Amino acid sequence: MKLVYTIIINIYSGLIGIASLFNHKASLLVKGQKNWSIKLKENFVSGETTIWFHCASLGEFEQGRPVIEMIKEEAPDTKIVLTFFSPSGYEVRKNYKLADYICYLPPDTPGNAKKFISIIKPSIAIFIKYEFWNNFISEVRKKDIPLYLVSGIFRPDQHFFKWYGSFFRNILKKFTHIFVQDNRSLKLLHGIGIENVTIAGDTRFDRVSQIAASAKTLPILENFRNGEKLFLAGSSWSPDEEIIAEFINRDPGKMKWVFAPHEIDKSNIDRLEKLFKTEVVRYSEYSEKSNIARVLIIDNIGILSSAYRYAYIAAIGGGFGKGIHNILEPACWGTPVMFGPDYKSFKEAVDLVNGKGAFCYRNSDDFRIIVDNWLTDHELYKSSSAMVAGYISQNTGATKRIVRILLK
Repeated sequence: MKLVYTIIINIYSGLIGIASLFNHKASLLVKGQKNWSIKLKENFVSGETTIWFHCASLGEFEQGRPVIEMIKEEAPDTKIVLTFFSPSGYEVRKNYKLADYICYLPPDTPGNAKKFISIIKPSIAIFIKYEFWNNFISEVRKKDIPLYLVSGIFRPDQHFFKWYGSFFRNILKKFTHIFVQDNRSLKLLHGIGIENVTIAGDTRFDRVSQIAASAKTLPILENFRNGEKLFLAGSSWSPDEEIIAEFINRDPGKMKWVFAPHEIDKSNIDRLEKLFKTEVVRYSEYSEKSNIARVLIIDNIGILSSAYRYAYIAAIGGGFGKGIHNILEPACWGTPVMFGPDYKSFKEAVDLVNGKGAFCYRNSDDFRIIVDNWLTDHELYKSSSAMVAGYISQNTGATKRIVRILLK
């Protein structure tokens, strides 16, 4: 099976190379991995203590970030190597200041794994939430390097828990310790004979609490809101936007409306703007006279997490596609949230729906009912707001629990 796995990795790498000829993200990955060992040797000097963090993409980085920052605070001489699989993670965080070296993870072949580990010589290796690269993990264990999984979360439908999953179970068994988010994950791992597990929680709660504590004031949003209730659609995609736009076009005066679309290229902003029959202004073009607009489109990056502080209600995009984006950022402000139907693989979303701090909408009728209920039933709104705020405060502290063991 190990040989088959490596053959599949090589085939996958070849396909990515072909895709790079016409796909931008694939092109970034191929360019980023090119001559990786030469660049690593030239630019990284291992220290007495080097910790390797691997994150699949940007979301996993946000889970690993509080751990990196606490380690740097408690052991400032520690060297940090940070790897990404996805361009959407690397390209955004390639200049992250607390990491001593940041790069794409090389293709998971035995040769690459051996070379990578021999260069960085990590004292500890930490994988965040997902990504189980067999050859890298095997090489780490072969060198007796402690290996940890942080913020892991497991579901019964994963390969590890199937009758054919022995190869994948053996990968998990190579971890020195696994920190999981919930009791279900603990029980699933115990059920396949993995006992070195601790329920530590989700480090993202610590991260969003940090973000809220250092949030920027945004005078444009304060001015645009102008004392009215404000609805913010964060990381929105076209299916979310079309449903919300239908409601706005029917009654734009209910609230002020802000959109922070997931994609901010000109063609997407142009498309979004055309959905509305009321006055629209772009964040980059806002002036004092723009306050008459009912809809504002945020056409830059970096302010969404701070923007949520101004929202009365937040809708999080992605629920009509691969899955919802970050719902904890608005929740930490006590802002009730809503999203599309593809949310059930996200524990925090399920928890908030069960607690009535969040609601799911599948169509424009669902959306209208949820919004109208929150606008007219003040007790319902207060209970939803209190529920999401309490959920955040009850789930912070995972980072301290994890770092205490890592640096023991």
